[in-house]
Amino acid sequence: MSSVDAHARRAVEAVWREESARIVAALTRHTGDFGWAEDLAQDALLEALAKWPGSGIPDNPGAWLLAVAKRRAIDGWRRRERLAVRQPLLGADALEAERADDVPELGDPDRIDDDVLRLVFIACHPVLTPQARLALTLRTVAGLTTEQIGRALLMTVPTVQQRIVRAKRTLAEAEVPFDVPGRAERPARLASVLQVIYLLFTEGYAPAAGDETIRPDVAREAVRLARQLRALMPRETEIDALIALMEFQSSRFATRTDGAGLPLTLAEQDRRRWDRSAIARGREALERADAAPRGLGYYGLQAAIAECHAVAPTFDETDWGRIVRLYDGLDRLAPSPVVRLNRAVAVSMAEGPAQALDIVDGLESELGDFRPFHAVRAELLERLGSMDAAASAFRIAAGLPGNDAEAAVLRRRADALDQAEP
Repeated sequence: MSSVDAHARRAVEAVWREESARIVAALTRHTGDFGWAEDLAQDALLEALAKWPGSGIPDNPGAWLLAVAKRRAIDGWRRRERLAVRQPLLGADALEAERADDVPELGDPDRIDDDVLRLVFIACHPVLTPQARLALTLRTVAGLTTEQIGRALLMTVPTVQQRIVRAKRTLAEAEVPFDVPGRAERPARLASVLQVIYLLFTEGYAPAAGDETIRPDVAREAVRLARQLRALMPRETEIDALIALMEFQSSRFATRTDGAGLPLTLAEQDRRRWDRSAIARGREALERADAAPRGLGYYGLQAAIAECHAVAPTFDETDWGRIVRLYDGLDRLAPSPVVRLNRAVAVSMAEGPAQALDIVDGLESELGDFRPFHAVRAELLERLGSMDAAASAFRIAAGLPGNDAEAAVLRRRADALDQAEP
């Protein structure tokens, strides 16, 4: 592959990551067919790969891809002899887009003029299985590859591909409309929608692959969708809890990387640079969630943990005992080896690394292929003075699938231990 072709491919991949949700959502609105919309978007990507090396990358790549995909849709309608039926719809969509700037921010509480949120609701339709909803939405909204989705959902790539194909076929057969569901239907989809927004934010906060340590634009899109969702369902306090969690996590973006763009741990970050306004917004949202009669739920407990970090003057002054108790509650509510791994980190600070290592070692059968498992274990071994074992664990962690920048830090820590005097 020439350098020009490689540059064009990187550009196409970047545009897809940034614009895929809006492109597919706009095409779904135009065509009324979710599966066909994604096929059109993929065809446009292939055309970009063929043309951009010669013609150069357009000034507005997203708009170029959307225009190509719409042209292909029109060609498809012509072939199906349905263009005459669809032209009025296209005209109405164009008129609606021209008037979009005139729509007030506060309007009909049952109307959300947000194509991406509509797309999320479609992908979270109850006719799909929970795992299919997640796989489909991560593909179309987050723009993740099937490999990245497989790592996020602990599935094989063929399984992810099969679920996405079946999900699109199921939606087409059910003739699911491109719209936000009515009030009576929303609660059935809320848990899936929240999970998708949370995973989207996580991809921005800690990308599953690639060499970027953070993707703030993806995280901001997740926060925006959550706020749109809250406008649609203002009494659902778990939405407030998710917003709180994302605000607390977002407050640290400016300090999560060093000068070389490599990730910094919580202990290494300069807390003076944390975004205090985001922390204040997070605390307000958490207060609303905590006022609910049923108390804090899955996202609320995580937000409360994040708040402990956000308000602590220093890493050592964090209320680690409270964090352990919050993880206990989270594990009772949603048992998970990952929750227990995170709890072990808090235990290491509250009670000592030896107690935490016993917990971590008990999770190996479930998390042996999970990079954070070996990274946590390495840190505990280092604190206990087992430098050779710690270096080995850091290298194992670096060799497992995950973010490239994170892997570089893990290898650097292993090298530092090897070079340390005995």
